[in-house]
Amino acid sequence: MKIFFEKLFLRSTGYAYSNLARLFLRLFVGVMFIQFGIRHLINFSSLRYTFPPILGMDSETSLILMICIEVICSLFIMVGFLTRLAVLPPIIAMSIAEYHILHDMLSDTVTYSLSSTQPGYLPLMFIGVFIFFIIAGPGKISLDYFISLFIISRRGKDERDELEEV
Repeated sequence: MKIFFEKLFLRSTGYAYSNLARLFLRLFVGVMFIQFGIRHLINFSSLRYTFPPILGMDSETSLILMICIEVICSLFIMVGFLTRLAVLPPIIAMSIAEYHILHDMLSDTVTYSLSSTQPGYLPLMFIGVFIFFIIAGPGKISLDYFISLFIISRRGKDERDELEEV
């Protein structure tokens, strides 16, 4: 019995599926983020006047920009295309969203507190995952990796010499 648990422990800690894990996280966060863009698109007519204006733009322009960020960047993240660049606009957008949530908290209506059931934690969660992608990269199961392999092979180089372990 002791040998069984030792083998189980060693196998469960010794094997890493980091590329598969990054693919799963890219797909999961992409689907979760794109749903906000789809919801904004569906409710565009009612949101166009009530969406918070950002960076000196009117509500409608801010909403269009947010929909583009949510949909286009989500698709890029899911397929792993320009991943480290594709997460920058959502980080900025989620930082602005978190600012608006905290700004509303300081007004008369509290929308974000430890006891609140409002989704005020979502922008911070997305920012954390997007920062993970900046640090870790998209992994080997991505368009970025396959494009890198193509570029390396055109140069007549070897993958091990050009790419750090992904």
